[in-house]
Amino acid sequence: MTHPLHLLGRPVDAVRRWPVESQQRARRNAMIASTALAQRRAELDEVEDFLTSLALVPAPEVAAQAAHG
Repeated sequence: MTHPLHLLGRPVDAVRRWPVESQQRARRNAMIASTALAQRRAELDEVEDFLTSLALVPAPEVAAQAAHG
């Protein structure tokens, strides 16, 4: 027969692990978001440089549009 206190071990262990696992998930999500934002910023800079090199859109206008959009 299983001792009743033994059954409490699993929920207690889960509660003890929760803050650590939660922090690890939060860090992972933040790194994923940061990477996505950095890629988007790099793409926007690349487009801005391309358009500026073609002289289709002046650089200040492109920068203002990127800041507002």
